Amino acid sequence: MRFEPWRLEVDSTGSPPIHEAECTTCNAASGAADDKAEPELWCLRHAGRTGHSGFRGITTTFFRATRLG
Repeated sequence: MRFEPWRLEVDSTGSPPIHEAECTTCNAASGAADDKAEPELWCLRHAGRTGHSGFRGITTTFFRATRLG
């Protein structure tokens, strides 16, 4: 076994970041979207319907490891 150097980078060749929002009061969720505007709009609609005002923004980004050696 030997050490080989690796590099970790954001993978720009695959899926773009995925955005989602969750209500911190009732744990309802917006569902995943490629565009962050969709979960943000869901938050505003959810707040209007329920009066809940706290939300958790979740962004999933993908990485790719590349061997340097």
